[in-house]
Amino acid sequence: MKRLVWIVVLLVGSLGLAQKLTVLGPWSGAEADQFTPVLEAFEKETGIEVEYRTFRAEDLAQVLPAQFSARRTPGDVIFIWNWWIEQNAQHAVDLSGLVDTDPFITDAVRVDGALVGLPYVMSVKPGFWYRKSFFEANGLEVPTSWDEFVALLEKIQSIPGVKNAIASGDGVGWPLSDVTEHFLATFGGPELIHDLIAGKVSWESDKVRSIFEERLVPLLEKDYFSDPIEWTQAVDLWWNGDYGLYFMGNWITGMVEDPTDLGVFPLPGAQAVVAAADYLFVPKYSENVEAAKQLAAFLVSKKGVEIRVAKGGKLSMRSDVGPESYAAAEQELARALQGFGTLPDLDDSIGGAWQQAFWDQLKLLWVRPGRLGDVLQTLEERRQ
Repeated sequence: MKRLVWIVVLLVGSLGLAQKLTVLGPWSGAEADQFTPVLEAFEKETGIEVEYRTFRAEDLAQVLPAQFSARRTPGDVIFIWNWWIEQNAQHAVDLSGLVDTDPFITDAVRVDGALVGLPYVMSVKPGFWYRKSFFEANGLEVPTSWDEFVALLEKIQSIPGVKNAIASGDGVGWPLSDVTEHFLATFGGPELIHDLIAGKVSWESDKVRSIFEERLVPLLEKDYFSDPIEWTQAVDLWWNGDYGLYFMGNWITGMVEDPTDLGVFPLPGAQAVVAAADYLFVPKYSENVEAAKQLAAFLVSKKGVEIRVAKGGKLSMRSDVGPESYAAAEQELARALQGFGTLPDLDDSIGGAWQQAFWDQLKLLWVRPGRLGDVLQTLEERRQ
């Protein structure tokens, strides 16, 4: 009998040691390399093995509903949009009491009193990135007015070997949405972004239309923007000098050979920039819910966040982890953004089918700027 008990104990113990978690997130390449040290630290601390798999939110949104309806899940901790977690809260584990959310500077996801989603580090979309060496070699200066910005684009466009002044990163359309939101926020004010998210302003309103007609569309018509290019490929082309500027989030600092050669500036007159957190949740159908909760808590902890932001490409979403913990490029970025307000990501905040329509319509606008009227009409109709 004692021998049987010991066999059971050994089996249970071996199962615990063999425990394995799967994390699904959007990062690949250099971005994944910046994230995996956090998982390795968790493994070292707990002895729980973690496998990371790249899975974009757009794809997860198509896969998870069928999985969840069968009470299955492809991952134990999943990163996806906060609005999606809110709309699918019935499939998420209640994380109430797991972590102290007071230090968070961005909201967690709560539904009917349950804590179903946690923010995990942040990205900012500060403006147009450039290589300092490129600007120095060509006698270029950061613009301080709209006229200077347009003149800069013309100068870059005339440099031998440059295809377009601005590289237009694309994937499903979201990089185009980032630069478009920046134009709307700069020339319509931060309140316009909030009103568009809330549905208080029509996409066909004079205020919105004029920003497109007077600011963005003329630049598209003059080919200052390139045609849409897969966004990671665009990073390499821009870095090699095919393009002079590139609007992208601060994760770009981890994707270039020499981050110290990076400079960035917002559109002249900008008062605020988009700052968006990544969000995670634990599906109810995980076979290792308690271990998954343990990992979720570690990821958003002070230690977990410090490990991640030290690798570059992300900023802290905790008030007790400041710029002193950042990589050098992010420390410089934090100084450059002092005095700027922060805004929610417009299309991520609205989400759903409208977000996909926004991406699709911007891809159309980029190659057919004369279709602006149709684009705005479609966006307003889809918003209803």
